[in-house]
Amino acid sequence: MPFLDIQKRLGIDLDHWMTIQSAEQPHKIPSRCYAFEKEWIECANGIGGIRAEKECKIEYDDFVECLLRQKTMKRLNAIMRQRDKLIKEGKYTPPPHHAGKADPRP
Repeated sequence: MPFLDIQKRLGIDLDHWMTIQSAEQPHKIPSRCYAFEKEWIECANGIGGIRAEKECKIEYDDFVECLLRQKTMKRLNAIMRQRDKLIKEGKYTPPPHHAGKADPRP
């Protein structure tokens, strides 16, 4: 923390544009990807952009995956395709509550 915090005295926040995760959170609950962002920033702090791209690639990739969920969605799509394939072949029948049929009420 600098001796004179000029940004705070002037009421401006120049670092807010970096990510939404850094912003003040309601009810003081950290956002979903805050831990990944913190690891990436701690790794990249002070070593420069070029070195950070190489040395902090794992932390950055984890952070981006948490934000975009591309690998998760790709895996979910593969699971759904496999389920549909098994249903079409007749090797799997989903339970009634998965087919949209309600359980009979007593």
